[in-house]
Amino acid sequence: MSASTKISDQDIADARARVPGAFSEPLNQRLLRYIGWGVFAALMGYCFWAFNFSPWRIWMGLGRLGDVLSFMFPPYIWTTWEEFSEILKGLGETLSIAFMGTILGATIAFPLSFLGARNINRLNFFRLGVRRGYDVIRAFETLILALIFIRAFGLGPLAGILAIAVSEIGTFAKLFSEAIENTSRKPVEGVKASGGSRLQEIRFGIAPQVNPVMLSILLYQFESNVRSGTILGIVGAGGIGFLLSDRIAAYKWAEAWSIIFLIIAMVYIIDSLSGLIRSKIIGTWDGAK
Repeated sequence: MSASTKISDQDIADARARVPGAFSEPLNQRLLRYIGWGVFAALMGYCFWAFNFSPWRIWMGLGRLGDVLSFMFPPYIWTTWEEFSEILKGLGETLSIAFMGTILGATIAFPLSFLGARNINRLNFFRLGVRRGYDVIRAFETLILALIFIRAFGLGPLAGILAIAVSEIGTFAKLFSEAIENTSRKPVEGVKASGGSRLQEIRFGIAPQVNPVMLSILLYQFESNVRSGTILGIVGAGGIGFLLSDRIAAYKWAEAWSIIFLIIAMVYIIDSLSGLIRSKIIGTWDGAK
């Protein structure tokens, strides 16, 4: 058929009459699509019914939410140093919990990550067992770990530090091992050709490649753990979260919002500092300029 040949509507109609199945979706595919949409609609309907979702409830909730948001401005200002020092102590405690938990988790995860890397640990059954161990640790939410450690060690920052540390062991070990697996073999082969031992291959061939990635992961997780530390304080693991929960329970919304603003400011400062550290140590991408 030449390029100038045109297909008329009559040609399409004749083809449709000869092979109607080619112009329609197969019946089994249509049934699967209808069943899928039906299951989705039934599930959504059940969720709306089970969770007591109604326009009236949403309207009333928005009204109460507006009352809570009305306390945001003007921000509450503490008039005495005794009151404000308590807030600063809570912020510092949250920051310390996140820092200690992150460093402790990374310290333990660092050697474990080599056991889970394919290019380091060649024993498949052992490596896969280690990786499943990462998954088991990561399966426990930080809040659940905090409740367990509060029961074991009592209220206070120690429970929060241990909760973050244990949670981060699984996360850091998994991310570190993946970074190690993605390294190039050329530096390792160069060290090996120079007569280096297996440990020297890791030290001089792999470590320089993964150290910037590990540092970036460490800084990001620290930022995340500062936010997690706030939640842990609500259940009694120390930090600013306890003070925030206390103000909310006492309906002191103006003071609660001021604490929230301080938490946001602290997270923003940490994010800016971590970005500065990454740019100084790892460098910046020229394409981002």
